[in-house]
Amino acid sequence: MILIDKPVDWTSFDVVRKIRSLIKIKKVGHAGTLDPLATGLLIVCTGRFTKKINEYMGMEKEYTGTFTLGAVTPTYDLESSPVEISDFSGITEAQIHGATAAFTGEIKQVPPIHSAIKKDGKPVYLMARKGIDVQLEPRTITVKSFTIEKIELPVVHFKVVCSTGTYIRSLANDYGQHLGCGAYLSSLRRTRIGEFLADKALHMEEFIHHVKQEALSEGESYT
Repeated sequence: MILIDKPVDWTSFDVVRKIRSLIKIKKVGHAGTLDPLATGLLIVCTGRFTKKINEYMGMEKEYTGTFTLGAVTPTYDLESSPVEISDFSGITEAQIHGATAAFTGEIKQVPPIHSAIKKDGKPVYLMARKGIDVQLEPRTITVKSFTIEKIELPVVHFKVVCSTGTYIRSLANDYGQHLGCGAYLSSLRRTRIGEFLADKALHMEEFIHHVKQEALSEGESYT
């Protein structure tokens, strides 16, 4: 089991593919996707440890990041451009803090249509990209805590502790709807999965260097 601090603009599969090529083991997988624009903890399992992936995926997760008020995006994050620009000047700090109560505890959440969830055997994001109207059913998730860490309007800094299956992009969109001004996820970092911390994870550059040094010490050559 390897703890990786996923870089921005890498997909979770990019990390898996790179590790697979470096360590020359075919059986490599990750325990919970991070979107390309997100950073933070990605648990990667190799060999026999891939049997533990479901166990790790089921663990509680912690995220920090920012919502930007006053607009929405089709993907609920910055993978698409903001639209429906709204006036947020009337939103108070008390409302921003108070709105978190509506999204704490056991709640229903509709996943984003721009996601890898499958419907009729196909990832829904493929249908969404073709302009096909996709209807997804709400799912029950648990948000253990949802706190506002700092307010720098239109940017709101947050921390969320939640169950598996929670989409922070959807949380951003729903939160903006609740405030009446719209919001989208403008940055995201996964800081914890269960007891495993992003602070203890290796950056990809560190992991690549470590593997190459190990190979050189064993007399192998890297190009």
